[in-house]
Amino acid sequence: MANAYTNIVKDGLWDNNGVFSMLLGMCPTMAMTTSATNGFGMGLATAAVMAASSLLVAAFRNAITQEVRIPVFILIVATMVTLVDLAMNAWMHELYKVLGLFIPLIVSNCLPLARLEAFAAKVPIVPAFLDGLCMGLGFTLALTAIGAVREIAGSGTLFADASLLFGPFFKFMELRLLPADMGVLMMILPPGGFLVTGLLVVVKRLLDLRAGKEIQMSGAHAVA
Repeated sequence: MANAYTNIVKDGLWDNNGVFSMLLGMCPTMAMTTSATNGFGMGLATAAVMAASSLLVAAFRNAITQEVRIPVFILIVATMVTLVDLAMNAWMHELYKVLGLFIPLIVSNCLPLARLEAFAAKVPIVPAFLDGLCMGLGFTLALTAIGAVREIAGSGTLFADASLLFGPFFKFMELRLLPADMGVLMMILPPGGFLVTGLLVVVKRLLDLRAGKEIQMSGAHAVA
């Protein structure tokens, strides 16, 4: 059982990462990664929706028939998105204003629906919740990484306005890494999003290939 949970965590965060492996959720990935702060906020909102939706789908999986499963899944995701939207408007209003329309658009994100169909609808509550949470956190990791690269290259900062969007406690995250006049404007424009995402996908693939080769070599040495 522990190994199964470990695999779920590893799949969500790295092996089956929604952005870097499955290339899902590209709309918010391109639009909301102009800074690490925006990417982090968008990712956490998506993670909350995915975790809650997966839990509910798993809880009622025996009552949801095959014929109506897709509409029911969409209804559940839409309900969770509405709750997250209202919560962020109430308690994180500055971040809510920045993310804007992209919070409701989580409903149309392919990643939550794909995980509900492929995993949550087939397993008990605990693994379903863990899968939704880890897939959401993997999505957060991807958006934050893309946003960090674009922000550093484009503005010379990292986690700019974190204290404004998340609260004073996050002031320590705000860094100035490069002079203001050294930024490359293209990196915070749409072409920069495609460029950075593509480069990070390549980096992940190279790391996976290297890890696979190391495992093969260690196995060969063990046999020898």
